Amino acid sequence: MSQDTDHHTEYKSNHEADEIADKRLVEDSINQPSSVEDKDVSQTKMPDDTDVTENLEDEDFSEEISQQDRETIKKVANDDNVSQAKSYASILVEQVMDAKETFERSLGSLFTSAFTAGLEIGISFFVILSAFALLHDVMPSHYAMVLSSLLYPIGFIIVVIGQSLLFTEQTSLLSLPVLNKIEPLHKLLRLWGIVIAGNIVGGCLFAALMIGLGLHMHLFTVNAIDVYAEHILGFEWWVIFGSAVLAGWMMGVAAWLVTSARDTLSRIVLVTLITCSIGFLGLHHSIVGNIEIFSALLYGNTVSLWRYLVFLIVVLVGNTVGGVVFVAVLKNRTFLFQIEKVKAQTASEKVEARTSINTRRF
Repeated sequence: MSQDTDHHTEYKSNHEADEIADKRLVEDSINQPSSVEDKDVSQTKMPDDTDVTENLEDEDFSEEISQQDRETIKKVANDDNVSQAKSYASILVEQVMDAKETFERSLGSLFTSAFTAGLEIGISFFVILSAFALLHDVMPSHYAMVLSSLLYPIGFIIVVIGQSLLFTEQTSLLSLPVLNKIEPLHKLLRLWGIVIAGNIVGGCLFAALMIGLGLHMHLFTVNAIDVYAEHILGFEWWVIFGSAVLAGWMMGVAAWLVTSARDTLSRIVLVTLITCSIGFLGLHHSIVGNIEIFSALLYGNTVSLWRYLVFLIVVLVGNTVGGVVFVAVLKNRTFLFQIEKVKAQTASEKVEARTSINTRRF
C-alpha cells in the first residue's frame, strides 16, 4: 500500500514538474501586452499574418512529426507581440503555411495567378526599354543600361503587393512543405510547372502586344531591343547560370524579408532594394528575361529560337537552384537546429523543476 502511495506521489510530482517547466517556457517565449482591457476590440485584433502562427493545428504538420515536436514548434513560432520584429521561427512557419495554402489551390486559380504575374512583370521591361532608348541617345550605351535598370522594381512591386504567383518568388517558398515532409515532391514539381507555364505564357503575350505597341508609339526602336537582348545573352552559358543562381538566391531572400515585414510600405521598400540590386548588377531573372529575349525573337534581328530556348532553360534551372539551396534548405536547416535547442532547454527545465519539487518534499 505504501509503495502505491509513493508511486502515486512520485507521478504527481513529475506531472507538476512538467507543468511548471512548460509554463516557464511559454512565459519566456511569449511577450504578452501589459494591458488590453482598456483598448477597443478593433485595436487589439492581431494582423492576419500573426494568426498563421497562432492557430497552428495538428493537421498542419506531417504525420512523421512527433507530438512533442509539434508543441515545440507551436511555442517557438508564436508571434503575438506586433511591437517587435518577427522571430525566425514565426517567419518560416508563416511561409510554410502560405505555401501549404498554395498547394491546395485549384489548377485554374494557380495558372491564372501565374499568368497575371507574367503580364505584370512585363511592365518592368517596358519601362526599362523606353528609358534605355531615351538615354542611349545622350550617353554611352553602358551607362544608359545601368541607369535604366534602376526601374527594374516596378513590375516586382506590382506582383508582390498584388500577390500574384511569380516563379522566382515562390521557388523557395513552395519547397518548404516538401522539405518538412508535409507535401510530396511530385506535387511540388507539378506546381512549379503550372507557375512557370503561366509566367511564360503571360510574359510572351505581353511581349507580343505591348512591345509591338511601344514600337508603334516610338518609345524605342528595334535596334534598342537587339542591343538590350545582346547585353543579356552576351555571356557563356555557365556565366549565365551562375548569375541566375545569384538572382534566384536574392529573390528567395526577398520573399523571406517580405514575410518578415508587418506592413505594406516595408514590403515595398524591401522589394525595391532587392530587385533594384538585381537590375543594377545585370543578373539573369528567368521570367523577366523571358520577356526580354522573346521580344528580340519577335521583333529583333539577332535572336534565334534555339538561343531563346537554351537561355530560358539555363536561367530557370539557375534561379531554382539559388532559391531552393541557398534559401529554403539553409533557412529550414537553421529552424530545425533551433527546435532541437528549445527541446533540450525544455527537457533541462523539466529535470530542474522535478528536482526542486522532490527537494521540497524531503
